[in-house]
Amino acid sequence: MAKQQKKCEILVINQIAQVGLKRFPSERYAVVKESKDPWAILVRSQDLHKHDFGPSLRAVGRAGAGVNNIPVAALSKRGIPVFNAPGANANAVKELVLAGMLIAARNLGPALEFVKGLDGKGDLDKTVEGGKKQFAGFELPGHTLGVIGLGKIGSLIADAAIRLGMNVLGHDPHITVEAAWSLPSQVKRANSVDEILKASHFVTLHVPLVDKTRHMVNARNIDHFQSGAVLLNFSRDGVVADDAVLKGLASGRLRWYVTDFPSPALLGKPGVIALPHLGASTAEAEDNSAVMVVDEVRDYLEHGNLQNAVNFPDAAMAREAPFRLAIANANVPDMLGRISHTLGKRKINIHNMLNKSKGEMAYTLVDTDTAVSAEVIAELEALEGVLAVRYLPADG
Repeated sequence: MAKQQKKCEILVINQIAQVGLKRFPSERYAVVKESKDPWAILVRSQDLHKHDFGPSLRAVGRAGAGVNNIPVAALSKRGIPVFNAPGANANAVKELVLAGMLIAARNLGPALEFVKGLDGKGDLDKTVEGGKKQFAGFELPGHTLGVIGLGKIGSLIADAAIRLGMNVLGHDPHITVEAAWSLPSQVKRANSVDEILKASHFVTLHVPLVDKTRHMVNARNIDHFQSGAVLLNFSRDGVVADDAVLKGLASGRLRWYVTDFPSPALLGKPGVIALPHLGASTAEAEDNSAVMVVDEVRDYLEHGNLQNAVNFPDAAMAREAPFRLAIANANVPDMLGRISHTLGKRKINIHNMLNKSKGEMAYTLVDTDTAVSAEVIAELEALEGVLAVRYLPADG
């Protein structure tokens, strides 16, 4: 009787949509909620910085965009890719930003509180008519929206705002070619964050939280806003300095600060509209994120292909031979030569090869016409700069 192959354990932390998890074939994968040494981990918001990663770990997938809760640098040193799902929640965030603009423009927050406080006694119609004047707002057409960060979310918001009759300014010094192609032609380019702040009635932020974006809105530039402007932050908590926002609200530079990230300093403050991190909280966004990240992790585990790994380059190669090596390595000179030499001296013919790099990290796929022994794999692993080697024969 043939020995039954052990299933690959996929540890699921947090709630990941079943529509995604079902894409792991049950005959090959075991999706579990507890495992000391899984092949892959899927996570949403759980902080993994103190997690004990086992020796069998091959991949981590984040069912969302941000990866601040994952120790990416430490995993990179082990040659482990961290996948995310950029754009999967883009429509959900876009709709919430549009809602935020309308809430601010029409003073819906205090208007709702006003109605909630009515007791229904006396002439209700007269009370309502008399009170509504204090909540008079304005319409969006003709106003200028500044979008900082022109990825999938920023581009969708820009397009929606233009359709609503708004003028749109955009700023993103790191915009990708793909994002540039998807950006509406009516979006005018701004050369700096300060230019956006000075020219916009609304400013919305859609950037990752890194050292360069931390406190992007701060005490230095808060006075650059137009008087009565609206700032929207559905990006990350740390890209806005709370003390600067409070200063802007007190001075009248900001009329409203609409954020998806409540903080103790902002709770209950006039002019703050804080939501409980609802950006991706739709069934559609959760399904999209789960499907995207599961497909990425599966393709990597089975074929070594990389897509949307935040710490590695995109690298995909169609299989043309029965045996494949997937090698994570430091981006150093002559790595391909050393890999080729190691295989060549063992008379292993390279059918096809792909090498991609991203910063300090590089990744190499090698298809061979003959099987690769454990001894050869050990030699590859011993090469200086090699972080991890995976052997992926077509029959699994």
